[in-house]
Amino acid sequence: MNAKIARAGVKAFLILLTGLAVNLGGSLAWAAPPGSAWGANYFPNVELVTQDGKKVRFYDDLIKDKVFAINFIYTRCTDSCPLETAALRKVQKALGDRMGKDVVFYSISIDGDRDKPEELKDYAERFNVGPGWTFLTGRKEDVILLRQKLGMYRSDGQAEKALNEHGISILMGNEQAGQWIKRSPFEETKALVRVLGTRLQTKSAATFTGNHEATRAPAQSTGEALFRSNCEACHSIGNEEGLGPSLQGVTKMRDRAWLARWIKTPDKLLADKDPIAVDLYNRYKKIVMPNLRLSDREVEDLIIYMDASSKVNSMSVTDEALVKTQIN
Repeated sequence: MNAKIARAGVKAFLILLTGLAVNLGGSLAWAAPPGSAWGANYFPNVELVTQDGKKVRFYDDLIKDKVFAINFIYTRCTDSCPLETAALRKVQKALGDRMGKDVVFYSISIDGDRDKPEELKDYAERFNVGPGWTFLTGRKEDVILLRQKLGMYRSDGQAEKALNEHGISILMGNEQAGQWIKRSPFEETKALVRVLGTRLQTKSAATFTGNHEATRAPAQSTGEALFRSNCEACHSIGNEEGLGPSLQGVTKMRDRAWLARWIKTPDKLLADKDPIAVDLYNRYKKIVMPNLRLSDREVEDLIIYMDASSKVNSMSVTDEALVKTQIN
């Protein structure tokens, strides 16, 4: 995925129901049951299988009367899928105990020939996802049909020639109310939480004031903007670790030339069995750091931002220790 394209795709757009529908030739085999709010030929009621091996129907069991977010991934993706999953994990954490009660997530594999339930379960466990988020697989033709119906397939009508051609977006909706919106998973967490926790909820559940982050000031540099959109789903510049290591002091810990190569082409360093890259990959549950197609200038901007932020954090820690010493 080109990082510039991903950032340009952050702008959300509403999906009109009539624009999503495709002609199914009058067949009811794939249709939602009679009485569905959207008519007999709207939602494909295809069979899918969860990461626990349970068979479910897309309409009957997954989206009927629910508020949900749906995206499409495959577990062997070394491009955008790990970052997309990490970004949704932040949204799940921010929603707290509303996950599984007011909101559900579904990640559906587009590589059903290889992504069996056990692969999906391992993938979910590596990302430490919690209750309310289900990973699913199904027949290739059924998943393609779902993506077409949900407006998440190529809009030019051409067949996708490779898995990495799939779109990077999430569809959020309230099936009962007929509300739909497509957003980029790389928007700030608070914006996605607001949509799922408030805008798409019924009145009785729309009073959410949960624990998502407060509104932040705009990024002050290109490096900060890059870090927010590409890195902070997995990393922090502080003491805490996430899906990946804390980046506090990383510019001093690692050789600068190596760090630039790791940020720009992590897939190549892993393929070349670079010892540091392999160690990081194994220590952090074999979650692949994606190649974001960053330019040399963007890589340098990121390094400058991480270096400056580490220095600020170090000063804060020193100042806090000094204050405590003076008090005691």
